[in-house]
Amino acid sequence: MRSALYPFRRPRQLPEPLRVVVLGATGSIGGQALDLVRRFPARLELVAVSVHRRWQELASRLRGLPTLVAVDDPAARDAAAAAGCFGARLLPATDSAALVEAVAADVVVNGIVGAAGLSPTLAAARRGLRLALANKESLVVGGDLVQAAAGAGGAEVLPVDSEHSAVAQCLCGRAREELQRVILTASGGPFRELPLARLQTVTLAEVLAHPTWQMGPKITVDSATLMNKGLEVIEAHHLFGLGYEDIDVVIHPGSWVHSLVQLRDGALLAQLGAPDMHLPLLYAITGEQRWPLAASALDLLQLGNLHFHAPDTERFPCLDLARQAGRTGGTAPIMLNAANEVAVAALLRGDLRYIDVAAIIAGTLERLPAGPVADLSAAMAADAEARRTAVGLVKRRSRDSARRGSC
Repeated sequence: MRSALYPFRRPRQLPEPLRVVVLGATGSIGGQALDLVRRFPARLELVAVSVHRRWQELASRLRGLPTLVAVDDPAARDAAAAAGCFGARLLPATDSAALVEAVAADVVVNGIVGAAGLSPTLAAARRGLRLALANKESLVVGGDLVQAAAGAGGAEVLPVDSEHSAVAQCLCGRAREELQRVILTASGGPFRELPLARLQTVTLAEVLAHPTWQMGPKITVDSATLMNKGLEVIEAHHLFGLGYEDIDVVIHPGSWVHSLVQLRDGALLAQLGAPDMHLPLLYAITGEQRWPLAASALDLLQLGNLHFHAPDTERFPCLDLARQAGRTGGTAPIMLNAANEVAVAALLRGDLRYIDVAAIIAGTLERLPAGPVADLSAAMAADAEARRTAVGLVKRRSRDSARRGSC
């Protein structure tokens, strides 16, 4: 096993109230973090939040919560300042990473979407804070960098993804040497049983109609392509110190079993729960404490049978692309993630078909050889190059589609 980010020992117990920073406060995870602050007003203190552009939505979500506000986008920050919406609470010229560096905090919830989440992750790790990490791209793009920063700063990195939280809950307090392999579950998204020929013509509305989870558009697309699970494989590699051969994926349509671990004696442990992100989020924020949470309890008699089957790699080529990039290492996962972000954005704009997402990613990886990642600057340079390449491929495919459509 390689070194692991997740502390197999129990995390340190911090004095309450826990001072919490929420990054990406208008996203799905950010909104649920704010909800938990309201549920536990004596135990959680919200000290700061960040948003990229949607400051008006943030104002409505805060609803009187007294907290410092950082707006990452300069133009949006100027608009918020002109509106006087947050008053003196709006921090000037401060982005998410600078916010983490500046405020007194115990826990940082990173709910930012995409590679933009890496810089604040590194800032929290360097400061030795507890990081409730929902931004899986931090580890996909900069896993080794986060590992080094967390080791130097003494940070605790606790996963928020339901799958990795399930693994953490099964492993909490165990010796690391007991772990043999991890089995991540995937719902299979909306197309797990759709005839392959129909994938050529699925609409964006169909892509975004996830059968189990209510999430933001980007992660919903990733769940449909199974790229989300591919990114989670890379994330598990860094979190739990496992080789890729010891990280499996199974399709579990019910989404009741969030993941499983196999111990070296063959015992298989699973964590079951309703598909509600409040539970893994609170688990990460509190450092694996079990605060009372009014969540939907599972009725095993109502569940009936639990079904599992292997993912169809022809239907879900993104899963194999992610595994290959993870094994290659270096800049390969960075380029994979960048190309995926470009392709998903194009799909959401209506510039790309669902079936083309994997082709854009594969084409980007074919054109760019993988290299080493020495620091954040090298990681961001690889990210930028992959984005340029992917944008070119999207434009070419769009032009080809337009020509076909005009014939």
